[in-house]
Amino acid sequence: HATTPSNDDPEHASRPFDRDRDGFVLGEGAAVLVLEELEHARRRKAEIYCELAGYASRGNAYHMTGLRPDGAEMAAAISDVLRQARIAPDEIDYISAHGSGTVQNDRHETAAFKRSLGSAAYDIPVSSIKSMVGHSLGAIGSIEMAACALAMRHGVVPPTANWQNRDADCDLDYIPNTARERTVDSALSVG
Repeated sequence: HATTPSNDDPEHASRPFDRDRDGFVLGEGAAVLVLEELEHARRRKAEIYCELAGYASRGNAYHMTGLRPDGAEMAAAISDVLRQARIAPDEIDYISAHGSGTVQNDRHETAAFKRSLGSAAYDIPVSSIKSMVGHSLGAIGSIEMAACALAMRHGVVPPTANWQNRDADCDLDYIPNTARERTVDSALSVG
């Protein structure tokens, strides 16, 4: 499935990384981020939420809508970002996952985290805000970036709502159901 057949209960239907997930819930919304040179922001005394230290994007020709089970292209993008940002995997304090709630995506993404971050993947808290706001498609990346900036500012990482049952293929720390206080100096958004 892409979209969940459980849309009659959207508040509980989105279950990223849960064994019983069955697709995503459409959402609406957007966020606007102002990107500017650090020195320019300081000169105008802007309120700075975070610094964008790296960026990467990948695509694949594996299948029109399918994802490689090994997460290779996402792992390559994550590795590029870490090189640009000059940080090691164990310096990441939080991952805002794409976490769509589809069986294929959540397994692909988990494999990508393990492939690119190695054993550090098991120590980094991961969550999907789509479990709470739905998937707004093209706009979700900006919403997830804003969530990362707010996690850094407030020292609280959002949970993955509706997570109940472990999937053997999705075995990382998905911050189940309750936000967690945590200092976040470096966040990775793969929205």
